[in-house]
Amino acid sequence: MIKKLLVCFFACAISLNAMATDHPQTPTPQTPPTSQTPAARISIFSTTTDWAALTGLPLRQYVGKFTWKNSDVERGIVLYYLDAFPCYGEADSVRIWLGPNRQSTGTLRLVCVHAPTEISFTWRYATRDADQAQSTGLLKCPVTGDYELNIDFSKCVRGPEWREYK
Repeated sequence: MIKKLLVCFFACAISLNAMATDHPQTPTPQTPPTSQTPAARISIFSTTTDWAALTGLPLRQYVGKFTWKNSDVERGIVLYYLDAFPCYGEADSVRIWLGPNRQSTGTLRLVCVHAPTEISFTWRYATRDADQAQSTGLLKCPVTGDYELNIDFSKCVRGPEWREYK
């Protein structure tokens, strides 16, 4: 009996996943529950756009390598990659710390439908093991290379800062 229930559960989960990928996810108006309407409605939303499905191009993994001068990073700078076409960041690699004396933590790994020419980060000055906190603003960086992406930190452009959005 338990085996049949598990099979049914997994079949339902697979069906819901297939429905989510076969149909566009547009919000539908919710009506308040009444005696004639169901009390709950399940909506499945993706956390990112599936660019491979939308473009028909295959996804590939790219690795970002940074170069920088000590004067660019002072005591250290924390970068968080911001997903944007044609790439999204792999979850465990979107935080990068660059510090003096060519010290770095993390490896930027992106999944893209083609090599990007520019990528964006949030940034803030921080020591290596600083907790996640509010960043200062945006940073746009030109990128060169094919599968190994080269990011020269001295060519990145800062701004706007968050206070400019108020």
